Amino acid sequence: PHDAFFRWLFGNVGRLRHLLELSGKVNRDIGEFISEVNLDTLVRIPDSYSEVAETGEADLAFRVEVASGAPLLVGILAEHKSGRDSGTLDQIARYVNSVMKIYSEHRAFSGLPTMAIIFYNGRENWDPLGSIEDRYPSCFRGRILPFACSFVNMIDIPDSDCLACEDTATGMGIIAMKYAYDKEKLLQVLPLFRKPLQRMPYDKATCLLAKISIYLKEYVTKDVLKELDMAFVSIGQKYGFVSAGDEFRKELAEARTEEQAKAQKLIANARSDEQAKAKADTVAALREMGIPENQIEEVQARIDSLQKKRREQA
Repeated sequence: PHDAFFRWLFGNVGRLRHLLELSGKVNRDIGEFISEVNLDTLVRIPDSYSEVAETGEADLAFRVEVASGAPLLVGILAEHKSGRDSGTLDQIARYVNSVMKIYSEHRAFSGLPTMAIIFYNGRENWDPLGSIEDRYPSCFRGRILPFACSFVNMIDIPDSDCLACEDTATGMGIIAMKYAYDKEKLLQVLPLFRKPLQRMPYDKATCLLAKISIYLKEYVTKDVLKELDMAFVSIGQKYGFVSAGDEFRKELAEARTEEQAKAQKLIANARSDEQAKAKADTVAALREMGIPENQIEEVQARIDSLQKKRREQA
């Protein structure tokens, strides 16, 4: 499921920080928010709360200290959507209410002020916030939702910013999500990460390519998937890495080779058994005919010699 890729990618505090910084360039509210918190203190809230698993509804929750130095914490909820969902704000409210709490004997209110950010990579334009406050009296402006909320359509994050991102996984992950529905763009932009990939440790680079390959399978048709798979094979060859598809094909080839070797061994054993039986039958027949043992030995040697020649010729 798509959320598993988003959670794997941005469950990492360092990559979430890069995502927030890139988003702040295209969303003023997020830019202001990250300027008022200390991202060096960003901490992920452990996935110990109910209903939130790798593919759960709420994606990722974090706490961060304010930049003023005051002993205050605020929350960040990163919610991923790949399609329109009219229940998104209710869903976020549920999780802010259940997750964003700090229980302390001296706190008058256990709730944690939270910035919820909806990250969207769907086919259609979507604005889940819209004019949500326009119909209410002015005294309620900014108070309709019990949390601050911003929306980022990932298509708005420039390719150049993704390519310039110092974290390759963040840049490539955003590109994969941006163009999940655009094969031409995927094939055009992903290969531009060649040099950054070469600088990554081998295991991390192969893992990243495999995760992206698996993620894209949810979005493309079989024909497009085949083309993308070939593109990833090409990319893998250039970088010296292999995709998940490459590994699968390698395993199948190895399995076929092993089965063929087993079959050949069984055939060889069967032939050997047949030859030994034929030789034994010949010796028994010669003895019944009263042929001396020294002559029988000569016949056995002759049979062995003929069988050896046949094996060599084969």
